[in-house]
Amino acid sequence: MLDRLRLLLTHGIRFTMLRFIAAALSPKFRMRYPAEWMADENFNAYLRLVGEAAPLKSIGASRHWMLYQLLRLTENVPGDTAECGVYRGAGSYLIAAFVERARGAKAHHLFDSFEGLSAPQGGDGTLWRQGDLSAAPDSAMQLLARFSHVQCHPGWIPSRFPEVAGRSFSFVHIDVDLYEPTRDSIEFFYPRLAPGAVVLCDDFGMPTCPGATKAIEEFLRDKPEKMLFLPDSGGFFVKGVTTADNYALAGPA
Repeated sequence: MLDRLRLLLTHGIRFTMLRFIAAALSPKFRMRYPAEWMADENFNAYLRLVGEAAPLKSIGASRHWMLYQLLRLTENVPGDTAECGVYRGAGSYLIAAFVERARGAKAHHLFDSFEGLSAPQGGDGTLWRQGDLSAAPDSAMQLLARFSHVQCHPGWIPSRFPEVAGRSFSFVHIDVDLYEPTRDSIEFFYPRLAPGAVVLCDDFGMPTCPGATKAIEEFLRDKPEKMLFLPDSGGFFVKGVTTADNYALAGPA
């Protein structure tokens, strides 16, 4: 009992110190309580495998966790899976692992230029430059080598999309940062989504990726589905599920 009390006190003091430091350095930043998923050994083994377990490299861990969890919604949804923007394959590893044990025959499709980003346009902000985030396809394919159902389609989006035009999809992960490839991806895959399919856009709501957010919002403007924001940026929708718009929370005094 004393050991548990000591642990709780120590943890509480450390967390309070972090809150004060965060408030001083970034007043708009909102800290959250540690969650059980952070200690999930299965997930942490994955982070070690993809080289994102170290504290300074795990800033995207919560977004990987959400990808891991959202896949579970598609257990009984027919169709292949796809990732637009593969980089080094960390996201595709989670999808391929799910597909490997899913019911029915599915394939996971990878779409990436493997030459980095295309040239940003006017609405894409000032952070990105052409060629940023380049990674050799070998780095992703080595990570995914254990999976027999992965099909890689290297090339600029959307040049290789016609190869899967006859397929339907249960899960699509869009992570291409810029307006034009995000628009091309959602336009192609939306009509090919099976009912109940999930589309996750990693860049939605990211201040560094205004073009990606704009592309998704424009496309869904006349659709019943709307993006649900995730707390660490990113958003998703479920095909065929009508989504309410955001609603006012604070009325006049």
